[in-house]
Amino acid sequence: MEQGGGLTRTSEKRPTYWLTRFVILRLLGVIYAIGFLIAANQILPLIGSDGLLPIGLFIDRLREYVGSSFSGFLRFPSLFWWNHSDLALLLAAWTGFALSCVVVAGFANALLLAILWGLYMSFVHLGQDWYGYGWEIQLLETGFLAIFLCPLFDARPFPRCEPPLPILWLFRWLIFRMMLGAGLIKLRGDPAWRDFTALYYHFETQPLPNPLSRWFHFLPKPTLRLGVGFNHLAELVAPWLVFWPRLARQIGGTIIILFQLVLILSGNLSFLNWLTIIPALACFDDRFWSKILPKPIVNRAELAASSAMPSKVMGVSAWVVTILVAVLSIQPVANMFSPQQIMNTSFDPLDLVNTYGAFGTVGRERLNVIFEGTAADVPDESADWKPYQYKGLPGPLDNMPPQIAPYQLRLDWQMWFASMSTPDDYPWTLHLVWKLLHNNRGALSLFRDNPFPDNPPRYVRAVLYQYAFRDPANSKGFWWNRKELSLWLPPLSANDPRLMEMLRQAGWLDEVPASQKKDPNE
Repeated sequence: MEQGGGLTRTSEKRPTYWLTRFVILRLLGVIYAIGFLIAANQILPLIGSDGLLPIGLFIDRLREYVGSSFSGFLRFPSLFWWNHSDLALLLAAWTGFALSCVVVAGFANALLLAILWGLYMSFVHLGQDWYGYGWEIQLLETGFLAIFLCPLFDARPFPRCEPPLPILWLFRWLIFRMMLGAGLIKLRGDPAWRDFTALYYHFETQPLPNPLSRWFHFLPKPTLRLGVGFNHLAELVAPWLVFWPRLARQIGGTIIILFQLVLILSGNLSFLNWLTIIPALACFDDRFWSKILPKPIVNRAELAASSAMPSKVMGVSAWVVTILVAVLSIQPVANMFSPQQIMNTSFDPLDLVNTYGAFGTVGRERLNVIFEGTAADVPDESADWKPYQYKGLPGPLDNMPPQIAPYQLRLDWQMWFASMSTPDDYPWTLHLVWKLLHNNRGALSLFRDNPFPDNPPRYVRAVLYQYAFRDPANSKGFWWNRKELSLWLPPLSANDPRLMEMLRQAGWLDEVPASQKKDPNE
């Protein structure tokens, strides 16, 4: 093949995807790296042996339910069935991070991607509340398909085997289901999406606003209504274009990617939007990428294409996976078009083909639970209550929302959900209170700082507030208005018998040490 233009000329006759594979795998490596880094930093205080929801206790209960570790593994595949020590959790997280960086650097094969997929699945399936988000199973489905883009052992950025076209079609099938499912759940779930008013509320009430969220919130209402229209275009119209010929397919992919970029700019939705871009990249072939990627990369792809060798193993495996995905797609597709559509659900133990959706209902007000502690003898309103500030959720009225995504603060996300419910639905919040009453280092690491660095508080409570963006033109430069609504949890002390009994019933406090039977401040 002629250098400096051979790839482009070939792709004009028959689309090729050497550069497409290169871009998809690099971005997937970035997402994997972020996911494993989140685990490395937060997994111990969340599910470690001294975590809020200890994985060991969860495994013991699952084992009682399913009968054995092997049966549990078949239902919820995870390496942690056999070793879930704190060291094992950290080793898996940091190993995943290191291997992800190898992929980002340009080296990937089926074996390496299968290891990353298995490691991340281990966290998702036993991560409990902290891993119950749609993008977790979305990463597993995306990561599974990526395994079959590559040769088994050849990890070069441009191996001699061409990317299998059926796998590229499966990526398009994935982005179709993700976007259309999200669009349909909105139309079915909330009239605000149907009357084009959803964005009057979304930017303010979304889980974690970012520095630009307030600007988006105060855009003129006609502009916000147009934004809802763009949402429907991206989720209900563009997905159908990904199966059309080249020009229509690229228009559909472009609309979807632009939509994800707007979401990235307007909020902190973890790595969801970056992950969603990955299957949309399959809409673009080498003719497109050769115009925007650096010339040395394009030349390397042309060199690989010129000496390409067919791989019977890759070809057969691609069609086997295609048939498997087609069969497993029956339930997700039936769900997507059902009046009782559910979102972010897996229908098989390996999360190979799932159903997706987000923001089927838009909140009309922003609620926030703030944990507060005091060293006072009497926990009444006259006490000096000091807040435990989150790293991402709103707190002080003059604090600008931080940019967190694509990183995720898992406690902050769960507390966004909890604020719209009660402690009965989130019993681990009582375990969190117990740990704050003892200045537990792991629990405190999930907050921005510790308001009681010298001695633990005598009492901890949780207060429910309503937050709203303040007009940017306000004279004090405040970002938020806030109104106290009610106590979400009453003041609790370390020797409160109600708290200790609840912790015992949950298995989080089997035996109370003598030193903890009294208030640690006494």
